Amino acid sequence: MTIINSIVSIVNYNRLAEIDSFRRNPHIVQYNVLKNLINYAQDTEFGRLHGFDKIKSYDDFIKNVPVRSYEEIKPFIQKSFEGQQNVLWPGETKWFAKSSGTTSDKSKFIPITKESLEECHFRSGKDIFIMYTDKFPESSIFLGKSLAIGGSTSINTLNENSYFGDLSAVIIKNLPLWTYLNRIPPAEIALIQDWETKLNKIVEISHNKNVTNIIGVPSWLLVLLKRLLEYTKKSNILEVWPNLELFVHGGVSFVPYRKTFETLIPSKSMTYLETYNASEGFFAIQDEFSQSTDGIDKGMLLMLDYGIFFEFIELSDYLNNNYFAVPLEQVKPNINYVLVISTNGGLWRYVIGDTVSFTSTNPYRIKITGRTKHYINAFGEEIIIDNVQTALAYASSMTNAEIKEYTAAPIFYEKSSQGAHQYLIEFLTPPNDLELFRFSLDKKIKELNSDYEAKRTNDITLGPPDIIIAKTNTFYKWLQQKGKLGGQNKIPRLSNTREYIDELLKINSEL
Repeated sequence: MTIINSIVSIVNYNRLAEIDSFRRNPHIVQYNVLKNLINYAQDTEFGRLHGFDKIKSYDDFIKNVPVRSYEEIKPFIQKSFEGQQNVLWPGETKWFAKSSGTTSDKSKFIPITKESLEECHFRSGKDIFIMYTDKFPESSIFLGKSLAIGGSTSINTLNENSYFGDLSAVIIKNLPLWTYLNRIPPAEIALIQDWETKLNKIVEISHNKNVTNIIGVPSWLLVLLKRLLEYTKKSNILEVWPNLELFVHGGVSFVPYRKTFETLIPSKSMTYLETYNASEGFFAIQDEFSQSTDGIDKGMLLMLDYGIFFEFIELSDYLNNNYFAVPLEQVKPNINYVLVISTNGGLWRYVIGDTVSFTSTNPYRIKITGRTKHYINAFGEEIIIDNVQTALAYASSMTNAEIKEYTAAPIFYEKSSQGAHQYLIEFLTPPNDLELFRFSLDKKIKELNSDYEAKRTNDITLGPPDIIIAKTNTFYKWLQQKGKLGGQNKIPRLSNTREYIDELLKINSEL
């Protein structure tokens, strides 16, 4: 163990004990979080309206506070956005994370309070490295630089004292100055709004640094790493950053990108650590760093003491407009749940829009399975992102393919009862047998989803998948047209309409 790691271990001993405590006593910790949230916010406008001063139990809480979507809580957020105090959370909320969740034109403004920054977002950043170095005590991660790609921020013109931007940008603007001793790029580069300019400057300042860890969304880090290799004329990233040992990723599934990263970073000691963070809060961190031989995802540890109280609605209920939510102790493994949160950012029983399932309930570990609005159910097949991610990984392994980006949507037939699913896929390495790729994709989804399998029987309702190979940079051009390059912007993987895929197909035809 290095001297600096020994010092870090001593300093963080108490935090490791706290993490172990909520592993062992999850329900007590969660109900204490709820109690503290309610007590702290009882004199806010929202607290008075919902009788927080009379809430003595979880049952009281769910009776007094309904489950809400963004549209339903938006009037309260708007008041805070305009500078009113004590609306959702005590005091004035000065920061808002601009988030669309995907690349849709509609934006959400999520309140970021001092408490959510310090107790959730900042704490999670520390915990990632605490948990990592606890597992790998010989790590040299603190002897080099941490490189993270952020978004951009701008002043909220409705109120000169409040600001909004991507969550990463909000965090960058509020980080203590000392954190930049080991972090690149500096804020003035990290907050550049033009993606191409930012990317080039990051490459210029980082190619000769001792980068030991990188942080960001896999799709955008991949663009950076390839640009770095073009700039340095090197064949792989270890020739540029020989001490690189950790990639902290989140935002999108890492499954389609793993093979490409392992090629670019040819190191058996490289660790890929998944996190689950959103504008609304930081929820989970991978605490197991190996997978079983059958590839089962062990999930991420649900972080229960970040000032977030978790509830869960079964996805099947949610899609039928039944919003009955259960607390942590009532969840079961391998069921798709819609995530509902109450937070120290002033969100109350808020439906974040993500779906998760539990890989373990002792301790509580989750994996992201999709989005409440991103699925295909045009013919009763109820396909979720997790089905497709797993099937695409299988099809790629069967045909030596590497996927860069993809999206899928239904094909509707006007003169026939039969439909199909259409996939637009941009490959880094195309499949050596496209028909086998299609067959393997279809086969695996049938294994994972009985509704899909039933609809595919004898091709009566659903025909086989239609695979279209996208030209290079089709998805990049689409994001560029929408002003969504870089940062936390994501491709919508599944849609129940053809809105996204038709736009992409048009661009693809023009390239």
